Amino acid sequence: MAKKSHGKRINLALQGGGSHGALTWGVLDRLLEDDRLTIAEISGTSAGAMNAVVLADGFERGGREGARSALRGFWKAVSDAARFSPIQRSPWDRATGNYSLDLSPGYLFMEGLSRLFSPYDLNPMGVDPLRMILEQQVDFTNVNQCRDIAVHVTATHVRTGRAKIFSRGAVTADAVMASACLPQISRAVEIDGEDYWDGGYSGNPALMPLVTSDASPDIVIVQINPVVRHETPRSAREIINRVNEISFNTSLIKELRAIHLMQQMIDGKGLDLGPAGQTYLHLIHADAEVQDLSASSKSNAEWGYLSQLFERGRGWADAWLARNFDAIGTRSTLDLDAWFVDPGVSARPEA
Repeated sequence: MAKKSHGKRINLALQGGGSHGALTWGVLDRLLEDDRLTIAEISGTSAGAMNAVVLADGFERGGREGARSALRGFWKAVSDAARFSPIQRSPWDRATGNYSLDLSPGYLFMEGLSRLFSPYDLNPMGVDPLRMILEQQVDFTNVNQCRDIAVHVTATHVRTGRAKIFSRGAVTADAVMASACLPQISRAVEIDGEDYWDGGYSGNPALMPLVTSDASPDIVIVQINPVVRHETPRSAREIINRVNEISFNTSLIKELRAIHLMQQMIDGKGLDLGPAGQTYLHLIHADAEVQDLSASSKSNAEWGYLSQLFERGRGWADAWLARNFDAIGTRSTLDLDAWFVDPGVSARPEA
């Protein structure tokens, strides 16, 4: 099977969000299915980083279908491992078809425990089942040798709080686990004598590697964390969850604002920087369709739930392609002027 395609080239920016990363899996599956598109580079954080390395490894093994198969295999392995987790839905939630873990005794116990003890207290050996799955599912030699798709993984340097981007040649299991390391749950990941936490604190996902890339002027952001909440949270849990959502979107919003200001300056001064000055931004996201996803459900990896998220993500991508395919390579479909005036514009169809 030929790996290369002559379709429109795009770069992807993939957000993190625990098991909600299955939304991104659905988006990727639909994009890979469309041979009018060629994925050139991927910047990913946390679950986005995992999707990125699984895709690149699968693509190196067997092209588009290899990537689609690898993504399904990875998420199925995650789900299979979760069957033995003490964190399961309550009987009431199972009876009502609710995938939230807000009433899960195991989830509530672990959440309370994490507020009293650190992972250094609770897990002194640093055992991480997710690492075992990642190492079993992904050949990182393929990821780093893949010339068709370049991968960038973002983690947060604990001492400085700055983003550390691991790119071709340095994308390892350690880098991906660092990118997904929530410090309340997992011990910091040490790489070359330095400790790293979840990349969501500093770049979720990082856009600069794609802005400076000459592989494609088009950056398609797959955002799975809600920017807008239509109601102000009232309960303690809702407040904490909203604070976390804001925190994990802040770095992306700052990078978008920087790109917006740069574009305004270029336009205002009438500068013609040629292809190097072109950045076309696109957003695959639906605020309205993530309002029902509770923060606790990010820890739910039941196959039925992941499959629902997968189908929802495919639907996002399908709708986005139908509206915006012709714009790829010619203009942005994310209107930053409108977006910064009213971020809720991301919940409405793109121009």
